[in-house]
Amino acid sequence: MAASTEGVISNKQVILKDYVTGFPKESDMQLTTATTKLKLPEGSKGVLVKNLYLSCDPYMRSRMTKREPGASYVDSFDAGSPIVGYGVAKVLESGDPKFKKGDLIWGMTGWEEYSVITSTESLFKIQHIDVPLSYYTGILGMPGMTAYAGFYEICNPKKGETVFVSAASGAVGQLVGQFAKLLGCYVVGSAGSKEKVDLLKNKFGFDNAFNYKEEPDLDAALKRYFPEGIDIYFENVGGKMLDAVLPNMRVHGRIAVCGLISQYNIDEPEGCRNLMYLIIKQVRMQGFLVFSYYHLYEKFLEMVLPAIKEGKLTYVEDVVEGLESAPAALIGLYAGRNVGKQVVVVSRE
Repeated sequence: MAASTEGVISNKQVILKDYVTGFPKESDMQLTTATTKLKLPEGSKGVLVKNLYLSCDPYMRSRMTKREPGASYVDSFDAGSPIVGYGVAKVLESGDPKFKKGDLIWGMTGWEEYSVITSTESLFKIQHIDVPLSYYTGILGMPGMTAYAGFYEICNPKKGETVFVSAASGAVGQLVGQFAKLLGCYVVGSAGSKEKVDLLKNKFGFDNAFNYKEEPDLDAALKRYFPEGIDIYFENVGGKMLDAVLPNMRVHGRIAVCGLISQYNIDEPEGCRNLMYLIIKQVRMQGFLVFSYYHLYEKFLEMVLPAIKEGKLTYVEDVVEGLESAPAALIGLYAGRNVGKQVVVVSRE
């Protein structure tokens, strides 16, 4: 007698074929079709979800490299298995009393049409659906919390201070600049194209912005935009940019180290020559991980949701359709092809 195929459906997935060295390529990933049962395993305390939106984020590059457990703050992906990342999904079945069928959630899920998520403690139930659902991959999800924690909790900003944001048109940077403007700071951002610079000045309300690729001397550029120096630097880039920023910091300046995207795809990290300025200027430089601040999520929503609805915060997404578009979207992130938050639509409902 043939085995029952009841409830078994095809499940498109994006697999990491093997671990990556150097710059990742689309061919490092593969779109495959598996089959899955639309049912939770017996006794599971997890949730079965239909994935709607997936998030492409810079940190995912480090997970494509084979590392020893504990060598990074996130484990390596499993080669030969679906990539995992932040996403928005709909609950189809739940073994966790916190979630029920029909709930919308955001958190870690698979790059596939359907996922069983076993570690539900990292999932957030979406309560507010009067904003675009895709926002929970960005402004109302991990990048939004990252901007909030890094700017308010680490940088301790005050009205009237000078703020510099690198990779400023990205998912996190565009928000840091707007938070700073809401507080009454002077804000300048750097980005890698004329289009992005225009976006920073005209859409996000930065006081000024420049294309770092067109500046032969980054130190001179910073002196031009910050003749009195920089109080707060929100660091997304590292390398030559950080080296140029350090001499331009003001006494008791603060640097929040969020990311170092210039270093992710090179085998030998670049050194930093100007660290002495941390002492000379009594600058506090602190790295942080967003996971440590998720307990502030409700407080964050209380500030951000009204600001979105009142038009005080603007958010730009770079949206691609279909799981098959996900590998190119992720690789494009490292070449700066995306304009705004990179989102992949798996299904709109």
